Amino acid sequence: MLIDPEIELRQDLSYEELLIQILDCEERVLRNKVIPLVKVLWRNHLVEEATWEPEEQMREQYPHLFQ
Repeated sequence: MLIDPEIELRQDLSYEELLIQILDCEERVLRNKVIPLVKVLWRNHLVEEATWEPEEQMREQYPHLFQ
């Protein structure tokens, strides 16, 4: 297994991905509720990846991005 020397591994051998920016926002409409989502660009050790995440969760963890 190869490990990038810049990655700081935790005790449980996990690492923290870095949130780079918010790319897009949308609302997912279900039968009984609406879920606000944000598309987030992440950077891990070698790859950049975008995923849809719940807006409320991202606001709690990264409030500075929503000001």
